[in-house]
Amino acid sequence: MKFKIQMKDPDGVYESVDDAAKESVNAIEGVSEQERKDLIESRREEFYQHIKRWFKYGEYLTVEVDTETNTIRVCES
Repeated sequence: MKFKIQMKDPDGVYESVDDAAKESVNAIEGVSEQERKDLIESRREEFYQHIKRWFKYGEYLTVEVDTETNTIRVCES
């Protein structure tokens, strides 16, 4: 049997993307605070472009559970 579960977590998605953007920029040395902020914003937008395929409105994720194969698949939004 297959069934779908839809989850909503706007804070979790935002915070995870934000943390990833900050982490990717913090390793860069020799940039001003404004450049760092701009890079973080740019990375955040880039990461959202990567995940929008699976997260509807940036917060809804749907998975399909297959009890026969004992698998879970992330559905495209």
